[in-house]
Amino acid sequence: MGFVVHVATALAIGATVVTIPSFDLERFLELIQRHRATFLVAPPPLMAALAHHPLVDACDMSSVEFIISGGAPLSAGVQRAVAARIPTAVVGQGWGMTETTIGATAADRVFGSVPGSVGRVMPNTQLRVVDPGTGQDLRVHERGELWVKGPQLMAGYHNNPAATAETIDAHGWLHTGDLGYVDQDGNVFIVDRLKELIKVNAYQVAPAELEALLATHPAVADAAVIPRPDHARGEIPVAVVVARGEVGGDELKAWMATRVAPHKRIRAVRFVDAIPRTPSGKILRRLLAQPLP
Repeated sequence: MGFVVHVATALAIGATVVTIPSFDLERFLELIQRHRATFLVAPPPLMAALAHHPLVDACDMSSVEFIISGGAPLSAGVQRAVAARIPTAVVGQGWGMTETTIGATAADRVFGSVPGSVGRVMPNTQLRVVDPGTGQDLRVHERGELWVKGPQLMAGYHNNPAATAETIDAHGWLHTGDLGYVDQDGNVFIVDRLKELIKVNAYQVAPAELEALLATHPAVADAAVIPRPDHARGEIPVAVVVARGEVGGDELKAWMATRVAPHKRIRAVRFVDAIPRTPSGKILRRLLAQPLP
């Protein structure tokens, strides 16, 4: 994302690229004002700062025309908040992976993307939504694994033909491992990683869906949802929460229970000081895999 989008693409079209040795929000905002930056590519943690941090109120962001988020899921609520706070900017999301040379879908330059959506399929790119169990193509709004084909796909994993064959099939389709769906207007939505789905009885529960809902609670600053083994149901979803106000675990469980189906209910809550994430905002779930009450 940094090299391809920020550097290579920007320089190829003759744009000015402003760099800093390490990220600092105050410095970042000061440089936007000084250089009258027009285009920002921001991972979700930075998008959250643009939406809510008080420093943004003191910054002249009127030069910004386009803001794109990628690297990890961004909730519709945060996307709307950024758009409302920086009204000069079109705000959207894109989706891709290293194996797609960054992009498979993108936001529209004029209209952005539907909040919560990662935009539409890029030019010269094909997308399928496939039932991971049967390999059958699914219809509009049906959730399945996203398969991609296009000129931006990798040739393969270096010196690892077996891994390449597991990811790109004989017909050239890249099996992304991402669960998602497409709406009637062609907007693509990412639900979660297939490998991260929590199996509750016969149901599949997407942690990202529950995390996005938890984030809307006024006393929740950040949250992650992970599985816990359960002898009766196979697995159950449990929450790891960073609180921004006074709130108890039982209160959060009850609040969630009124908003989700029974199999998606949070069964335990643990409070922590911070959710471990990669620089792009992906949750490091393996670091949260410890017993909960």
